[in-house]
Amino acid sequence: MSGRGKARAGAGSARAERAPARRRDRRIGKAAVPYLLGLPSWVYLLLFFLVPLASMLALSAAVGDPIVGYSYGGHFAEFLDAIGQYHRQLLRSFYYGALATLVTLAIAYPAAYWIAFHGGRHKSTYLFLIMLPFFVSFVIRTVAWQFILADQGFLFGQLKSWGLISDRFYILSTQWAVIGGLVYNGLAYYVLPLYVAIEKIDRRVVRAAGDLYADPASTFLRVILPLSAPGVFAGFLLVFVTDVGDFVNAQILGGPGTYMVGNVIQDSFFVNQDYPMAAALSSILMFLLMVAIFLYARAFGRERIQEYAA
Repeated sequence: MSGRGKARAGAGSARAERAPARRRDRRIGKAAVPYLLGLPSWVYLLLFFLVPLASMLALSAAVGDPIVGYSYGGHFAEFLDAIGQYHRQLLRSFYYGALATLVTLAIAYPAAYWIAFHGGRHKSTYLFLIMLPFFVSFVIRTVAWQFILADQGFLFGQLKSWGLISDRFYILSTQWAVIGGLVYNGLAYYVLPLYVAIEKIDRRVVRAAGDLYADPASTFLRVILPLSAPGVFAGFLLVFVTDVGDFVNAQILGGPGTYMVGNVIQDSFFVNQDYPMAAALSSILMFLLMVAIFLYARAFGRERIQEYAA
């Protein structure tokens, strides 16, 4: 073999040896792409969730005050003190949140169902009308309800002047005013995921149920409701978590007897400046919410949703 032939053979063998390495590098590069795309999200979670969470947990076990300073140690008695002093507010928060979420679901599901099945070409308009009040500040919307529910406001004041309700009738500063405010402020967050889930239902499946002599009630219970389970689940997470941690509605529409744990945390941070107590209550609330969501997901969670959606 000539020198040129030997050179070509050597170059070919070198390329053949490098080819597996290049294929391996391409596979590694393709495998790394999802992680690189998710890197900004991980950095965001690290800076704005994990770091503040670690700071809150450390502060909940600290001893001291804002003037002298804090010594960070294993002072976990603050958690027991928080539960002992504010267990009523914790239970009340979960009671209000669960009840408000159920009422919101009862109102949002028919609205989302009607828009998805009967909205026609005006679906976007109906969704916009539901979202329209939410372009206004959360606090302003809640204060507006305070005027609506006032004892001598334009609603109840007029009804009292007509003799339709008693002069001693009132709603403000009661649990019903707080729950009503929670329902109103969480309505859109339940309608939207429900609408998306119901809109994705294949209409041929619904028609097939009718062809198989299923009445409308059976069609809804055995076809539409199971297929819309992902929207029910997603809306529950959005509304329940925000309702339990809310403090604005209890502050504006309620009274001392309707305070939720969010109000206690706010007062501990900004009024009493008892930062360890506020951090401990925040940690307890987050832990209880995680437990509640885990139990809910186990009973009505990802596996069952996948079965329904399959």
